[in-house]
Amino acid sequence: MPDFDEPIFDAKPEYSDKSPDTFAQAVAGIKPFDQDKANIRTKASIRKKQNKSYHREQATTDTTQITDGLSTAAVDIVDSDQALLFAAPGVQLKVIKRLRLGHISWEQGIDLHGLNIDSARDELSQFIRSSFHQQCHVVLVIHGKAYSQSGKQPLLKSYTNDWLRQLPEVLAFCSAQAKDGGTGALYVLLRRKR
Repeated sequence: MPDFDEPIFDAKPEYSDKSPDTFAQAVAGIKPFDQDKANIRTKASIRKKQNKSYHREQATTDTTQITDGLSTAAVDIVDSDQALLFAAPGVQLKVIKRLRLGHISWEQGIDLHGLNIDSARDELSQFIRSSFHQQCHVVLVIHGKAYSQSGKQPLLKSYTNDWLRQLPEVLAFCSAQAKDGGTGALYVLLRRKR
């Protein structure tokens, strides 16, 4: 450890500006450091380290499951008889109206009755992606109303409402006509495959 009582170099070195060795004279009393590398911590490296530890902590504490981009985080619970409607930006109003009236016939359907939340999420995700790749334009998704479970909230309906909004293949969806399940089912309009 250096002795701080003793100056490392003279504060006012004696040298002449006219001398060719001015720099050599100016640095003559300076002692070199013991190590040749400086320990520099930039704000970016500190932030990066903090982000890594934050993400590690979140990975161990986060209870939300995400599969195929669909999460099981808490969703807004919708009423059993509530009609659902969603349209991505750019979908024409006349297309939504035709979909709601059942004038665009559905090509395939899936019934999610009796499935738990995780199974329903997986089945729905696979069904929508498969239908998209088969170039289906409209599909029917039956989620039910939870009437058979008295006093229970329609969780499957609420999650389906949330998941369909997250899927990039979905352009719009709305509650089906009574003949196809009413508020216990959805007509889902899919994007065209390019």
